[in-house]
This record gives sequence, structure tokens and C-alpha cells, in this order.
Amino acid sequence: MSIPVLLISILLFFVLAFGIGFLANMLFRTTWFMVVIYPLLIVMIVDKISTVKYFTNTTVAFDTLKTNLMAVGTGDIVILTAGLVGAIMSGVVILSLRKNGYQMF
Repeated sequence: MSIPVLLISILLFFVLAFGIGFLANMLFRTTWFMVVIYPLLIVMIVDKISTVKYFTNTTVAFDTLKTNLMAVGTGDIVILTAGLVGAIMSGVVILSLRKNGYQMF
């Protein structure tokens, strides 16, 4: 992956996770909704198996998840971490706005 693509992807994931997290936190009247949901979304993207398999064939599902997580590249980890930071920042901003008296919905 080239450096410009990496930098644009980092910025894109940060902004995307921040925006979705901000809106979700505002709509659901929570503070850390996206921070909890984001890792689950990442697992659903990376594992490449049906979510039902975690309940029907647990051992194989978690072994597949472990194998696929180990195969994720460094650039992808950096990009996904930027998204998690964006989700955390959306929680911090919502918390700060609520503390300063702003009410959303």
C-alpha cells in the first residue's frame, strides 16, 4: 500500500467513524455506543464467516477468526485503529458537549 493511499485511508476512517459515532451517540442518547460497536464491526469484516457460526460451531469460528486476525496487514491495522480513535473522539466530543449544557434531541 502506498503512503498517499495509507494517509487518505487513515483520514477517511477517522472522519467516517467520528461522524457515524457522533450521530449514533446523539440519536441513542449514549456516549460510548460506537466505541462498543466498532470492534464488533471490525470482527464481522475480518472473520469472513457467518455470525451464526459463532453459536453453532464455536471452536471452528474462533479458530478462523484468530487466523484471519493474524493475517491482517500493518497498514490495515493502522487504518482500523484510526477508525477506533475517531469513534473514541466522538464519545469525548459528545461528553464535552453534554457537560457544557448542550442537549441533542
